[in-house]
Amino acid sequence: MHSLEALATLVPDGAELALPPDNSLAPNAFARALVRAGGRRLRLIGVPVSGYATDLLIGAGCVASVQTSGASLAEGGTSPRFAAAVREGRITVIDATCPAMHTMLQAAEKGVPFMPLRGLIGSDILAHRPDWRVIDNPLADGGDPIVLLPALAPEFAAFHAAMADEAGNVWVGRRRELAQIAHAARRTLVTVERVVKGNMLADERLAPGVISGTYVEAIAVAERGAWPIALLDEYAEDAAHLSEYARLARTEEGFAAYLARFVQAPAEANAA
Repeated sequence: MHSLEALATLVPDGAELALPPDNSLAPNAFARALVRAGGRRLRLIGVPVSGYATDLLIGAGCVASVQTSGASLAEGGTSPRFAAAVREGRITVIDATCPAMHTMLQAAEKGVPFMPLRGLIGSDILAHRPDWRVIDNPLADGGDPIVLLPALAPEFAAFHAAMADEAGNVWVGRRRELAQIAHAARRTLVTVERVVKGNMLADERLAPGVISGTYVEAIAVAERGAWPIALLDEYAEDAAHLSEYARLARTEEGFAAYLARFVQAPAEANAA
């Protein structure tokens, strides 16, 4: 078991880091710890889209590139620091689609070099992704193009969960897409609300929502670690805080004030 701050130091500068979207157990306490740790030149992967954590890391100057199919604060509107960084050319954006992101991760999960996907045919995005190859379906008689997407195995993946057990297993409930991230990534870091006794894989009621500790490298307890985003039925979204973030993050000065109050403070007292 690690401390939150120690967990953040496991991610070196320049690392590739996959993050889930805001509606899927976002590791926001971990993102704040990365900012405090002074992370730089991170190559973020939105699985499949990017939200608060990505915007925060971009605003703090931690990010070199983002591969994602979209970035927003949902009801809070456009991700302001993401949008500003794109306008100013401070980050590289690698465009994708939601199905493409999952397909590339699925290839890595299965240990194969690529996976096919048909829905991209006719899209302008193919002109901007030279690593996506259009070929003729080898099982057809011709005239049947299909796209091959390379496997995507992130160096790191991070997410937040309700609980882990003494065996290192992590419970994510119905958010089984997080298992795909953990299977595909080389190293998976998880924050949890709490650690429980026993082995959840031995419990028929809990096992379907468990990611085996085989795929988890390190765990840290971070109470309310998804805040200000909701976490399953543990706590609701802090809509007022997200609105305040969206307002402040529209300007460099406002974002700096947000960092000073809610991120650089040594404790996550404001998340209570």
